Amino acid sequence: MSPKVWIDGKLFEKDQARISVYDHGLLYGDGVFEGLRVYHGKIFEVEKHLDRLFGSARAIRLTPPHGRDELKTAMQETLRASGLTDCYIRLVLTRGVGYLGLNPNRCSGGSTIIIADTIDMYPREMYEKGMSIITATVIRNHPNSCSPRIKSLNYLNNILAKIEAADANVPEAVMLNHEGNVAECSADNIFIVRDGQLQTPGTADGILEGVTRNAILNLAKKLGINAIEKTLQRFDLYVAEECFLTGTAAEVVPVTRIDGRPIGAGVPGPITGKLTEAFSRLVRAG
Repeated sequence: MSPKVWIDGKLFEKDQARISVYDHGLLYGDGVFEGLRVYHGKIFEVEKHLDRLFGSARAIRLTPPHGRDELKTAMQETLRASGLTDCYIRLVLTRGVGYLGLNPNRCSGGSTIIIADTIDMYPREMYEKGMSIITATVIRNHPNSCSPRIKSLNYLNNILAKIEAADANVPEAVMLNHEGNVAECSADNIFIVRDGQLQTPGTADGILEGVTRNAILNLAKKLGINAIEKTLQRFDLYVAEECFLTGTAAEVVPVTRIDGRPIGAGVPGPITGKLTEAFSRLVRAG
């Protein structure tokens, strides 16, 4: 078993995969992507990921060079070649090869990259005991600039927040929006529990609407947990009884300290535990 990379119809070994230095995805972050999880050989929520991918592409006026069925076939081909059954897929669409200038109309018409590899976001201990995070000084992109709802290749906004987290010796950072309200973390959506109610920011707060986030909201409904989308401020995080993050790569990870302040009892809470167990059953049920 070894990672494989599919580029515009051809498979490559990880160390042999190449793109042009004139690709606008590299030069300008001109493209979109999705991260997908594979459990027991099945791609989790593939249709929802493709919905978001094609929505992001449309938002930046990029015509995907391959259709949905072609992409699903290509991902399966890459998985078979890799021999991996529990892994991570990175699906990337770029504007393609262009020139040293911004004009997208001079690009080649698009390029598709599919990577099948393993991924480990956080140490196992953090899933069991919880993690500490901080609030970043870098705010989330304004929705009228490059909308956070577009999963674009330009992740500098997120990376700057991630650098602040690393400087503080923690794995993640909460990002506020232009109004000072909670948006999301650098790579994950955020949830809190207050008075038994599950709360998370909505799309109007400047978030990327996560596939795992939506799965958790659906699971909460099935479990009879009251869950709402709500504008949150740092105050709400500080007085929360529980907190956790969600993401395709991260799955569900509890947060027990924010900006040095303990959350609740300082240990993962019962609602976090119920949803973590339910999500684990969901993804492994096939």
